[in-house]
Amino acid sequence: MDERATRYWIVVMAKAHVDVAVAGGYVEINHGKAGPLERMQAGDGVACYSPRLDYPDGAALQAFTALGAVDGTPIYQCSAGPAPFRRRVDWRCVAPAPIRPLLEHLDFIRNKADWGAALRFGVVRVEASDFQSITAAMGAAT
Repeated sequence: MDERATRYWIVVMAKAHVDVAVAGGYVEINHGKAGPLERMQAGDGVACYSPRLDYPDGAALQAFTALGAVDGTPIYQCSAGPAPFRRRVDWRCVAPAPIRPLLEHLDFIRNKADWGAALRFGVVRVEASDFQSITAAMGAAT
């Protein structure tokens, strides 16, 4: 059997969308696109970064707001609205963590002055060390 190392992902979602996804036990990325979800596998870590409270014009938040692990269920397509793709996630109970105190410790953010650019595509694969920094800031053990 081919063992694959755990991968870690940051997904960008408004806090209101994070709350709905956590309550539903899933993650939805880039308005329901399947591609990013297909790259995730069981056991991968997922952290949600929320630039705003609501999309598109909610108040600024700039914090990590949810943390979980992808379960073994394949992606599925929801029948509601534009039929977005989703992936099941086992979410953990954590506290939100503002991103600014973490900026100097996150290696995936190369340009600390323009740090938002690293998150502009909606999903970012990060190294374990970055995920551990986020996890610790949210008050969860790895």
